[in-house]
Amino acid sequence: MPVSASDLIETVALTKHYPGVKALDGVDFSLAPGEVHVLFGENGAGKSTLINLLAGVNQPTSGQILMEGREVRLHSVLDARKHGVSAVFQEFSLVPTLTVAENLFLGDESPRHGFIDRRALAARARELLADLQFDLDPARRVSTLSRAEQQMVEIAKGFRSRLRVLILDEPTASLTDRETERLFTLIARIQAEGAGVIYITHRMQEIARVGDRVTVLRDGRKIGTVDAKATSEDRLIEMMTGRTISEIYPTIAANPGEILLEVEGLASGAGVRDASITVRRGEVVGLAGLVGSGKSELMRAVFGVDRVTAGSVRFKGVDVTHARPGEMLRRGLFYLPPDRKAEGLVLAFTARANIALPALRSKLKGRFGLLSGKRREALTRTAGQQVELAERNAGRAVAVLSGGNQQKVLFAKGLGINADLYVLDEPTVGVDVGTRSALYTLIKRLCEGGAGVVLVSSDLPEVLHLSHRVYVTRLGTIAGERHGADINEASLLGLFFERERTAA
Repeated sequence: MPVSASDLIETVALTKHYPGVKALDGVDFSLAPGEVHVLFGENGAGKSTLINLLAGVNQPTSGQILMEGREVRLHSVLDARKHGVSAVFQEFSLVPTLTVAENLFLGDESPRHGFIDRRALAARARELLADLQFDLDPARRVSTLSRAEQQMVEIAKGFRSRLRVLILDEPTASLTDRETERLFTLIARIQAEGAGVIYITHRMQEIARVGDRVTVLRDGRKIGTVDAKATSEDRLIEMMTGRTISEIYPTIAANPGEILLEVEGLASGAGVRDASITVRRGEVVGLAGLVGSGKSELMRAVFGVDRVTAGSVRFKGVDVTHARPGEMLRRGLFYLPPDRKAEGLVLAFTARANIALPALRSKLKGRFGLLSGKRREALTRTAGQQVELAERNAGRAVAVLSGGNQQKVLFAKGLGINADLYVLDEPTVGVDVGTRSALYTLIKRLCEGGAGVVLVSSDLPEVLHLSHRVYVTRLGTIAGERHGADINEASLLGLFFERERTAA
């Protein structure tokens, strides 16, 4: 393959073997100055392996990495940084007990006379954060930051030194719309300065927004490289999965039955105000809205995570307004939280142990409040099969599973208790299209099996394709309801952005 000296970084037949697995198989890839090159593929496609090799985390089994036409050996992350390659990984690498400033320059403190000049460190941090327009206090401990703020610290770390190549792995997964726009502005700035960006995302709308080219990987191999602006979403999905988009979103039959959930005039300490919704058996009800609009907070209040300050919640005809999560679970309402690691899973436990946890609070318990080993084994095996969790992963600690498999375990927790109502809050965040398809099929099975489903999602196509009715939240309340033919992008976005009406 001819080498172009104009490329910032290039790989030639790059290959990486792990015991029993070829994670990357002869991949050719290039990044030009001022380019945003998107890496697209399912979990396990080889994206993480490729960027780990380019960032110096691991070394290739064979093949070459070239920078501006010259072969380089990136022996470590520090070595890669010396070559101008900086990576912002999806999994945070922050030290919770240290401050923002200390995390930003960890390993690069420039001590004087053997001591760290903390005043100088804070000044450097303030200068960097001001340049990026990130509203963060350098003196705050990272453990006190929200997930979005921690994501901003990770991004700022990527900008702390001279950049030639910036690698961004799902950088907007935890950001608000405003913070995402700021990131895109920063990307445009470094493009103008001649640096290149390798960008990984599962959000289709971001590809055409920031990308110039897209390289699609599948099973460790390169499927092809295409123009990000000229290639349709349908074509990208076909390249990534080998399937058409019609195979991704199933048609879900609606068969509305009895009312399961009645929420009237609900308000909570988390910002919900005067919100009312109903959910029936046999239907998927979407909750859509901008980040911070109150859609997640509404269902957290229903489940008892957040304190209800006004209004009422009835579940299967019973007033459960101030019930706690354990009681709601026993009554048959399962809540799948948006942050699987912080709220949904015990990372040190195996997948089987996590799947069995809700059953310990359910009606499946036997005598003396215990769940027999035989019954536990049966329900975890059945639930694992329903989410297509490979048997080899069932006995592994959840911490070492991929994001897609972790999400499958989270779904399986609900399947193990045969709930009447499933509240799924951002159920496919950070997972690939193939895993999404499997999870969407589960939603279809649940709904057509007689359960009710509430789909809380920031992914508008997800809401449009799967919901029978949609409520849109805005400023903590319900801005409107749509059903049937009125569930379309223009109609929902109109409710997203409509300004509050003022009294005449």
